[in-house]
Amino acid sequence: MGPVIRSIRADEWVAVKELRLDALRDPVAHLAFLETYEEAVGKPDGFWRERAAGAAEGVLERQQFVAEAGDGRWVGSVVVLVEEAGAEGTFGGVSEVRQGHLVGVFVRPEWRGRGVTERLFARAVEWAWGVAGVERVRLYVDERNSRAEGFYRKFGFVPSGVSVPAPGESGARELELVMERV
Repeated sequence: MGPVIRSIRADEWVAVKELRLDALRDPVAHLAFLETYEEAVGKPDGFWRERAAGAAEGVLERQQFVAEAGDGRWVGSVVVLVEEAGAEGTFGGVSEVRQGHLVGVFVRPEWRGRGVTERLFARAVEWAWGVAGVERVRLYVDERNSRAEGFYRKFGFVPSGVSVPAPGESGARELELVMERV
């Protein structure tokens, strides 16, 4: 039996911080996240408390799911952001429909290839469609992150035909490919 997949609780901000910092130390973090370890490690505890409270069980605007091993250690995570129809999205543009946006995908290296990512995604997508009532779920993937793109395709995400430059980048970085599952 693998890890339990569950929503975080607001009081688990220390674990949220620890897992995020570990994710930002991953060798492909520069392809997957919009912040660096150096930026995140200096944030005050209040930031992490708010982050956990804003994505905890019962919150309908966003939800963070974790994979918790039998010993209590968090081994992976994904966050679902709910974007309302007509609202500006993460990289600009206006959402045509109420949608879920998957971000912050991370599984510890020693747990990769063991079905954890599939289970995290299944729970996140189930929550987005069922509880949050979205019409589609989307994500962004850096064109250089072929491993992640391959997983997303295997899970049923398809390219939307839209690419956007990564925020804060000056044209030197490849575009982010928008993938969606309807």
